[in-house]
Amino acid sequence: MTMLSERQQMSYIAAQAADARLNVELETEGMTLNIGPQHPATHGTLRIIARLDGEQVVWAEPSAGYMHRGYEKLTEVRTFPQVTALINRIDWLGSFANEVPFILAAEQLMDIEAPPRAQHIRTILFELSRIANVSLFLGDLGVQMGAVTPVFMAFRDREYVLNLIEGATGGRFHPNFDRIGGLKDDLPKGWLDETRQVMKKLRNFCDEIEDLLFGNEIFQSRTRGIGVIPADVARQYGLSGANLRASGVDWDLRRDQSLPLAYDKVDFRVWTHPDGDSWARCWIRLQEVREATKIVDQLIETLPPGPVMTKVPRIIKVPEGEAWVSTEKPLCEIGYYVFS
Repeated sequence: MTMLSERQQMSYIAAQAADARLNVELETEGMTLNIGPQHPATHGTLRIIARLDGEQVVWAEPSAGYMHRGYEKLTEVRTFPQVTALINRIDWLGSFANEVPFILAAEQLMDIEAPPRAQHIRTILFELSRIANVSLFLGDLGVQMGAVTPVFMAFRDREYVLNLIEGATGGRFHPNFDRIGGLKDDLPKGWLDETRQVMKKLRNFCDEIEDLLFGNEIFQSRTRGIGVIPADVARQYGLSGANLRASGVDWDLRRDQSLPLAYDKVDFRVWTHPDGDSWARCWIRLQEVREATKIVDQLIETLPPGPVMTKVPRIIKVPEGEAWVSTEKPLCEIGYYVFS
């Protein structure tokens, strides 16, 4: 039997004591953490007062109002065509999707409707905005949990989508492409073929993210059963979009309301999930990226010929009145109440 020196024995005892301390579950005092508010240029501009027990959030109070940038007052001193340049900024990642409900509300007041080809292209660009927005969310979610690889994949494939948006509109983040009565221009030559290829790449991206992120034990342990929102609570709090559908509520404005867009010309599935937890909200968004690629593919194949702009006065004068139009934006429902 090998005898340990006194120094070795002391070192051994110290190591055992350290291991024992690690295995003792320590009670910790609650901590109140002030998260934000961040700078308006960052994503998620919000202040949250959170109470923590270790790393478990036991209570949180959101403090709203930090995102307001006076859009209502700014629009009062601008013409209707100038407003689209402003509302592009409401959600930088949503790009074109910000423009559509406002333009539809203005067209409703003027009692005009965009040509069928313009309606198809609007819907295509709307869904491309959804793909660009949600794909980056899925990749960035991995970073929040310590996995860097997914966000590199998301930035890689999102660039293909932004290239399409820029190729059609001239702008990557702020297209300012929608017009009262239609669109600024038609699609450029070769754009449809490139879009078909990009949709295949994005479906591969979804498969990769599902294997790499959603199949990861750490990701599941940090999202399953976390932040559960039952269906009745989701309705009471006015949740919308994927958050509402992740609580099992089958509601999607693309399917459940009639607007002069092309959603009634395509076949797509509205996904729901019964769990209402963080994992369900992520999973729903993953499925919606897949569905968006299918919507784009179908609209490309059925794109009608014809003009992209109807006849409107050279100087736009919207008659007096009011209109409310909401759409299923990438993150949630977005609506504009337009008072002329």
